[in-house]
Amino acid sequence: MWAWIARDLRLYRKRRGLSGDSVARLLNVGRSAISRLENNQEHLSPEQAEILDEAWNTGGHFSLLVWYAAKGHDPDWFRQHVEIERQASIIKIWELAWVPGLLQIEDYARASLATSGARNVEEQVDVRMKRQALLAKEPPPILWVLIWEAVLEVPVGGPQVMARQLRHLLDVSESPNINIRVVPKMAGPHLGLDGAFKLMTVPSGEVAYVEAPGPLPQADQAFVPGGRLVVGAAEVRTYAIRYDHIGQEGLPPKESRELIIRQMEAMQ
Repeated sequence: MWAWIARDLRLYRKRRGLSGDSVARLLNVGRSAISRLENNQEHLSPEQAEILDEAWNTGGHFSLLVWYAAKGHDPDWFRQHVEIERQASIIKIWELAWVPGLLQIEDYARASLATSGARNVEEQVDVRMKRQALLAKEPPPILWVLIWEAVLEVPVGGPQVMARQLRHLLDVSESPNINIRVVPKMAGPHLGLDGAFKLMTVPSGEVAYVEAPGPLPQADQAFVPGGRLVVGAAEVRTYAIRYDHIGQEGLPPKESRELIIRQMEAMQ
């Protein structure tokens, strides 16, 4: 779908006898950005699609295609998400199934990846551990994490592994740039039950990554996590609002630590 959009962008531009520079001015981007869009190295945003549809009177052609493309699973989304994550100054995570990858210990990561269907588990564990290096850079990003209480209760990798994982959460929560809060089950139904997501603030603005199940890999395929990258400003705002609503259900940091400690002791 994204390749089709890239093709149509070039086709519509040439039919109108327009240069890349003129389209760049229309979209308020650099000339090189048009080249990347037309070569499917970058993806047209909903706002850019709307500008093209209005300027070229397409009847909503690009907006419709971008809407469908953005709703689909694209294996490259995860790789792009990792690069955005590395550049982010602020990362906000809501998780209701697993301890977030940035806070996983090796044994927990190994068990979770094996459960997810990865066939190259050790390679993926290494990749996940290397991603955590961004927490040690200077200056480190601000990391705010909201975790559903049930995540603390599932003994991923067994009780001993889970106890060490919970201890790790307690240790990292002492860092001034990391805030971990637990949303208790007693909060009842809330917006977060629709699914996990992440918000990342980079120099160009805010981007969301929405987790979703990816297809199970075949024997000769690499494991690629499922998900969708959200770059449209309007849709990203909905996730920012959703995060704030979920946060209202969370326990304060001190009470969250106490809950993690109780669950850790139950695992030992």
